Amino acid sequence: MHQTLEAIHQRVLDRNPGETEFHQAVHEVLESIGPAVDKHPEYAQARIVERICEPERQIIFRVPWEDDNGDIHINRGFRVEFNSALGPFKGGLRFHPSVMLGTVKFLGFEQVFKNALTGLPIGGGKGGSDFDPRGRSDREVMRFCQSFMTELYRHIGEYTDVPAGDMGVGSRELGFLFGQYKRITNRYESGVLTGKGLVYGGAQVRREATGYGCTYFVERVLRTRGDGFEGKDVVVSGSGNVALYTVEKVHQLGGRVVAVSDSSGVVHDPEGVDLELLKEIKEVRRERLDVYAEKIGHAEYAADRSIWDIPCQVALPSATQNELDADGAAALARNGCLVVGEGANMPTTPEAARVLHEGGVIFAPGKAANAGGVAASALEMQQNASRDSWSFEHSENRLREIMIDLHDRCHATAEEYGRPGDYVAGANIAGYSRVAEAMLALGLV
Repeated sequence: MHQTLEAIHQRVLDRNPGETEFHQAVHEVLESIGPAVDKHPEYAQARIVERICEPERQIIFRVPWEDDNGDIHINRGFRVEFNSALGPFKGGLRFHPSVMLGTVKFLGFEQVFKNALTGLPIGGGKGGSDFDPRGRSDREVMRFCQSFMTELYRHIGEYTDVPAGDMGVGSRELGFLFGQYKRITNRYESGVLTGKGLVYGGAQVRREATGYGCTYFVERVLRTRGDGFEGKDVVVSGSGNVALYTVEKVHQLGGRVVAVSDSSGVVHDPEGVDLELLKEIKEVRRERLDVYAEKIGHAEYAADRSIWDIPCQVALPSATQNELDADGAAALARNGCLVVGEGANMPTTPEAARVLHEGGVIFAPGKAANAGGVAASALEMQQNASRDSWSFEHSENRLREIMIDLHDRCHATAEEYGRPGDYVAGANIAGYSRVAEAMLALGLV
């Protein structure tokens, strides 16, 4: 790491004790942007890196709610408004027991660079709660969401901070959140949330966007090598929203997804995953993947198998952070994997990223490869602002254009700074440079 950045990194560790995921995200960026610091001494003079590493605002609040039995629960809500140099804060809400301040800060920090890379006028933020919606009735989820929004509403707005969905926050939760916002403010401000249902201001392709976007990015990576998805075996970790639509787009582009996973285990289908059956199991019946193997005789299910041990040419980790470790990366490299594209937020450990690099595997980081979700959210904001509604085809074409431009920006930046083919360096330097220029233009604020 650049000497100047090492000192900044140490201060981040000292000021944010115990926030390991946030530390990891900051380290991954700072170890890449040394060349930009040398090329632009004005950034250092204005303390841009230190300012980027410190959120503009961190909000923590109590969320009391009552379950169907009349028992009262107290959860904790978060919103970290990280950087608004490029536009209103933009980033999802995550409802999961693992959510802590450090989790939200890591996600918000990543979001700053991801949003910058899209080229769209949006800053970065993130939020959520340690509430677990699994196993809760619709009425319990509604009461929680209403309590959560009763505090959050005062901090958000279409020109201030625009949350979206994330893990544990889907169309049901977003509907309850928007309904409470409208109730409190007496304003039908569609642009205050994205990922909404189509009948009340949502946008086409938003559900598919992260999976589609990751696939488009990786396709572009392959095209730079004169290749494509045609005839490639692909593994996709996870079987949630991102993974399902990654599988769908890979199949449309000629690839064959041979393995998917969930928290219970891994399914290996060497003839190619049956997408319609997978969607029925995960979206309709909400069952575990062992059901898939029961339906498809030639498929194998294993509760204790690593998906990364299955031979493939493309691997798309699309479940959760730090799911791909050094052992998994070594297996991928050993079995001839060409590209790893992150469909989730930071699913690859730093050790695994190094193993991939040493093994000659191209690594597309999440801040670039999984930017499709926030790109579609920004498109939803455009439609809400103009009181318009676009077709699925038009929306998907815009998403594809954004992801191709994003790839080309990362690729060109890596070459400009002497790191050809290094998408981590390209993404970090390109995102950092855009935010830094805006921060310089706005002054010391």
